[in-house]
Amino acid sequence: MSLPVFDADVNHRRVDVNDWDQLYVVGDVHGCRAELEQMLDELDVTEDDLVVFVGDLVRKGPDSAGVVSMVRDAPNMLTVRGNNEEKLIRGEKHLEELSEADMEWIRELPVAISWDGALVVHGGVDPRKPLDEHSVEELENFRSFTDDDGNEPYWWEVYQGPSRVFFGHTPLSAPVDRRYAVGLDTGCVYGNELTAYDWYGDEYVTVTPEETAEERKDSKWVHPAVAPVQ
Repeated sequence: MSLPVFDADVNHRRVDVNDWDQLYVVGDVHGCRAELEQMLDELDVTEDDLVVFVGDLVRKGPDSAGVVSMVRDAPNMLTVRGNNEEKLIRGEKHLEELSEADMEWIRELPVAISWDGALVVHGGVDPRKPLDEHSVEELENFRSFTDDDGNEPYWWEVYQGPSRVFFGHTPLSAPVDRRYAVGLDTGCVYGNELTAYDWYGDEYVTVTPEETAEERKDSKWVHPAVAPVQ
């Protein structure tokens, strides 16, 4: 499969999954360090396994600095930049508990991570145009669009590859599970679940938080439709 091509402004990291025994992709953590630690225990992650995050490690939860420290210090953990990391970079939001070294690390995070057959971004991709026409803003925030008939589908409902895209950003009542799209933000910080996808096992692993860090209205949750049989 050909290497994804992005605009020069998009920091893209390519990984070779053959270097790792296991591969897991984890949804938005949002400062929920205890739940992340529990997830890593559930997965029984070793130094020979790769863990990739879909971004938004920070904000809203109780321990953003602890989550950043865990991921930053682990050679087998990678993350893309989410819109909440972007807000810190742009100075729109501030977290006093993060050091300048933490912020420098955040500034250097890739916007996209890929391996053969897979692409990880925070928000999503616009199925109407090629990857090299996507901006950082779109890759971090894209969620839905208006089609020619005036409908407003979520991008993952119509996207047809070629890469299977793993994403976060949109709080979901359950994972989006489609041939070409996997949504993993199941709202851990809002009291629902932290979700990971096991790449080799093709299964989901979840952890339920003991406490709700931030309340979210029922109307703001997205309930993914079941994909048609392909």
